[in-house]
Amino acid sequence: MRQPHFPSWLQIGPTEGNTVTARGSGKKEAFRGFPPDGLQFLKQLKRNNNRPWFQSHKDDYEKYVKLPTQELVVRIGEAFRRFAPEMVADPKISVYRIYRDTRFSRDKTPYKTHTAAVFPVRGLPKNSGPGLYFHISPEEVLVGGGIYMPDPALLRAVREHIAAQPRKFIDIVEGRAFRKAFGELEGEQLQSMPKGFSADHTAASYLRYKQFLFGELYPARIAVTPRLLPTILDCFEKGMPLIRFLKEPAARAVSSSDQKRSMVAESIFV
Repeated sequence: MRQPHFPSWLQIGPTEGNTVTARGSGKKEAFRGFPPDGLQFLKQLKRNNNRPWFQSHKDDYEKYVKLPTQELVVRIGEAFRRFAPEMVADPKISVYRIYRDTRFSRDKTPYKTHTAAVFPVRGLPKNSGPGLYFHISPEEVLVGGGIYMPDPALLRAVREHIAAQPRKFIDIVEGRAFRKAFGELEGEQLQSMPKGFSADHTAASYLRYKQFLFGELYPARIAVTPRLLPTILDCFEKGMPLIRFLKEPAARAVSSSDQKRSMVAESIFV
């Protein structure tokens, strides 16, 4: 993951996708970023990660963290109309809950100390295909996307898609725009080639990937400035060629899975 860099156009104030309509007026207002109290709340939560403290400060969470996250998602959705209309940006779908699932974790602290949102491809399951993502914490702002934990069927479909169109895939992940923005493709990899794929394949090194990820890290202070939204949009737009490549095998994997479930259901009632 590359170190943060700020394109010069981010220094000149609000740009397309960074404005909102003020209630009761026809004027446009810039999305100014998170209130500083939002990061302060997350810092305090990290030191007081327990239910009594959270409950006594829940109003602060709602006002300074949850609502700004929802507003940010809405603004991203407005910008998607321009460069990524197939992506879903809905606060009810995109925004992650602050409550941690501690059932299988040694860490039993009940709350996440960051706020986050995911943007799936329309028509695909939220966490079963490619998507875009951001999170904001007191330490960093992470913006990126890809496929994080594909199930075996999806992983196989992605590898087959890469094997069938290696030049198209390589042109994306080794292209100047992608490399300048994100560096190399990230994700866990196998030590050897997966079954059914040749080590001599043009894209052999990528066929070993188990995850397909890209992203950039920024200092947390950007979250409280007007640069937050255009920074996220810049990252998302540069990552969309890979998202579009990955959505094709994802759609096939989902369709195949649906067909299998349908066949099983039919056999039960025969």
